[in-house]
Order: sequence, then C-alpha cells, then structure tokens
Amino acid sequence: MIAETVCSAVSAAGLGIAVVTAYRKRFLAAARIAAYSLVPIGLVMTGTVQWLADTAFSPTAWAGFGVLGAAWLLFSTTRAVERRRGGTRKERREARAAEQREAVAPKASAPSLGPGSRPAARPASTPRAQSADDFSDIEAILKKHGI
Repeated sequence: MIAETVCSAVSAAGLGIAVVTAYRKRFLAAARIAAYSLVPIGLVMTGTVQWLADTAFSPTAWAGFGVLGAAWLLFSTTRAVERRRGGTRKERREARAAEQREAVAPKASAPSLGPGSRPAARPASTPRAQSADDFSDIEAILKKHGI
C-alpha cells in the first residue's frame, strides 16, 4: 500500500515538473519528463510493484534467488572447465582417434635444419656512436632552454 502511494506521488510530482517545463517552452524536455513520470504509476497499475514488494519481503523468494545463483555458478563453472579441456567427452574422444590415425614416424616429426648461417654479430662501436648522437641532441635542447 505504501509503495503504491509513493509511486503515485512520484508520478504526480513528475507531471507537475513536466507542466512547468512545458510552460518554459521546452516541449521536448517536458515530454521526456512526462514519459519518465508515468512509468511508476504504470508499474503500480500492472501489479509489478505489488509483486516486487511480495518478493522482496519473502524468505522463500530469497531462497529461490540463492538456488538460481548456485545453478548459474555451477553452469558457468562446468562450461569453463569444458572449454579448458577442449570440448565435450565425445569431441575429445574423436580428436584422440583422429590423432592415432594420423600418427607420424618420430624421425619425420623432427625438423630438418641444414647447415645454416647465423646472423653476423653487430660491431661494438655502433651503439656508442648512436648514444653520443642522443646526448648531443639532449645537450642542444638544454642549451636552447638556457639550462
């Protein structure tokens, strides 16, 4: 009963604000405020507020929410484990069978790398020259600012 009265008062106040806004020639904003202010009274008229009030103060309803939460937790956990393992049991069995059918000799699976050439080592003087250039740029910036 109290919730319906509060919703009615909120709707009435919102419609009053919408009228004042329309009086100020802000019709689009007034229409939007009127739409928002009609929502609480519409919820009361459809019985949603009564249902919510009955649910909020019912221990059975809260226990039901707890059971739904536990079910969701179990479902999401099993899905995560299933993804981590690589699918369902049937899919894993099929993958294992396909693996056995396409078995390859151990020697063929080793990579055959011929005599390759390693990249040449960089000269030791190159980093020194680059770092000297970096410091000269920094010195020029500092001199420009009088430091």
